[in-house]
Amino acid sequence: MDKLVVEKLDLYYKDFKALKNININIMEKEIVAFIGPSGCGKSTLLKTLNRMNDLVEGCRITGHVTLDGKDIYKDMEINMLRKRVGMVFQKPNPFPMSIYDNIAYGPRTHGVRGKAKLDDIIEKSLRDAAIWDEVKDRLKKSALGLSGGQQQRLCIARALAVQPEVLLMDEPTSALDPISTSKIEDLVVELKKDYTIIIVTHNMQQAARISDKTAFFLLGEVVEYNYTEKLFSMPMDKRTEDYITGRFG
Repeated sequence: MDKLVVEKLDLYYKDFKALKNININIMEKEIVAFIGPSGCGKSTLLKTLNRMNDLVEGCRITGHVTLDGKDIYKDMEINMLRKRVGMVFQKPNPFPMSIYDNIAYGPRTHGVRGKAKLDDIIEKSLRDAAIWDEVKDRLKKSALGLSGGQQQRLCIARALAVQPEVLLMDEPTSALDPISTSKIEDLVVELKKDYTIIIVTHNMQQAARISDKTAFFLLGEVVEYNYTEKLFSMPMDKRTEDYITGRFG
């Protein structure tokens, strides 16, 4: 089942064309990695998938992005879209409040008020983000006291708390040490059972380890999009081969 479909998408920042004719189908409950050199459009495309670019002055988009067949720019209210399509950023960005309130923030915004219900959501989200055992005795303490790797898992839990269907991750491990990175990779693979996940990564080994499909970006275009194993073992395009063998980028 197609979950997210991008068709003939062009994106402009004023006169600069940052994305050119992007066409990508993302199936339900698969992990898709976006790879490519810096500034090639990976994160820009990721942000169009939950309309984070709406806030950027001079940004305009043509083409279509559909979620379960509905156009996210025409037929969907932005708060509903952001509830269904969650986002985790490159640098962990916990709110300066307690661990509990970080996770409760989204559900409260969407009208969940009862303490018992919130307690359940918070425990489930923290368990799903593989951090419950580390924080369950300090839920009232500030989230800023956690380590970087813990903060990133907390941010994943926060994204999961509103029960999204799709999780966008913008280089979620680039600021972390190898052990934290490995924990987050294991977590992403585990989350695939319930979520569709799109991850931007600079780390080709990471894409190879965890993703089902990979899209290789260059200068605002998708050069190649295929099953990860195929893309890495038998790239169809010379530019993909050059990038993954380290000849440039």
